[in-house]
Amino acid sequence: MATTVPGLNGQQNGEDHNPDHGLSSLSLSSRTVHADDFLNAGQDVAPPMHVSTTFRYNRDPDKLRPIATLDPEHPAIEGHIYSRLTAPNTTRFEAILSDILKGPTLTYASGLSAFHAMIVFLNPKRIAIGEGYHGCHGVLDIHKKLTDLQKLDLDCPAEELQPGDIVHVETPLNPTGEAKNLKAYAEKAHSRGAFLTVDATFAPPPLQDPFLWGADIVMHSGTKYIGGHSDMLCGILSVNPKWGKDRWFEKLGMERLHLGSVMGNMEGWLGVRSVRTLEVRVERQASNTTNLVSWLNSALTSKTESAESKIVQGVLAKIEHASLQEADIKDGWLTKQMPRGFGPVFSILMKDESLARRLPSKLELFHHATSLGGVESLIEWRTMSDPVVDTRMLRVSVGIEGWEDLKNDLLQGFKALLAEAK
Repeated sequence: MATTVPGLNGQQNGEDHNPDHGLSSLSLSSRTVHADDFLNAGQDVAPPMHVSTTFRYNRDPDKLRPIATLDPEHPAIEGHIYSRLTAPNTTRFEAILSDILKGPTLTYASGLSAFHAMIVFLNPKRIAIGEGYHGCHGVLDIHKKLTDLQKLDLDCPAEELQPGDIVHVETPLNPTGEAKNLKAYAEKAHSRGAFLTVDATFAPPPLQDPFLWGADIVMHSGTKYIGGHSDMLCGILSVNPKWGKDRWFEKLGMERLHLGSVMGNMEGWLGVRSVRTLEVRVERQASNTTNLVSWLNSALTSKTESAESKIVQGVLAKIEHASLQEADIKDGWLTKQMPRGFGPVFSILMKDESLARRLPSKLELFHHATSLGGVESLIEWRTMSDPVVDTRMLRVSVGIEGWEDLKNDLLQGFKALLAEAK
């Protein structure tokens, strides 16, 4: 019997987790708008918000099946029953994400809850992990209290890995925006029977597809670019379709039921609203960032005595971003991995801590705040939320404003710092 399985985005038992629905020939933006059309009921153009946490069972007694009689990995229950399992808004959101991320996808209450669910599911003995978001290291430290999990350096020799271990790559990297070669890490992990997991938060579609380069699970903090409006918390896990035979997706769904780390109804509705404009937002943000980084780098490295270069060189020591990885661009892997632009986050290192602390207060268009990915540009003296970074560092998350306006705002901020120093 083919019945609807909660957590499978409205699909049927035994069906492909990522059905085409006739969308494969469409652009990314068309798919973000129409990938959930098959779930439409009624005449609403904008999907309604469903706030109920519980749903009525079937009124036909002959169709009632107690949950205790169901296979826990394949709960053949028709429709929604309880929002910790599935709900209309999150199911619709997951349908779109499964299409655009190119693998069956589950949502979670936050990015860290998604990372935690992934670690619980794979349960590795060792995880090779580098720098990046300090919150993920916090999750691993908690996990170590319950297991004998060992952290290895991301670039450890392959021989240190064993079957079932994880190589976890964050690319582009938080907070610098630098990129890592996923193909090389996939080859290393798979040569030892380990798994490659990728945090692709800083490069959502259309910038990067980690499955193309061998990722087994891809995670996003959907709070950032997929949410895109600084008003929702969201975590995302997408599974490489090759693991369909081992039921990874179904197992993750049942573990989520018991972990309880589900998105709320409101957040699911906001996710659908937000993802519709993902491509246009991210392309604009990536273009803005490349222009800003190019301008800053040209001014910083200029040998001329132009007024702008003097101002930039007077306060700035270093810029980090994937677009500045000249050797990797020349090698070719970086432009293959990110053919449509680099991530919308970069970092700058000021000449001293005082300049880094004071720059945000001189800016008008950049909000001084943590997080990133919204339509508005943010700058953060990174020491405020990350205790291990250089105290001279500022993380910049670029929004959709005109890049020339952002350039002028930075320039006047630099001028104000220099004026104070006189």
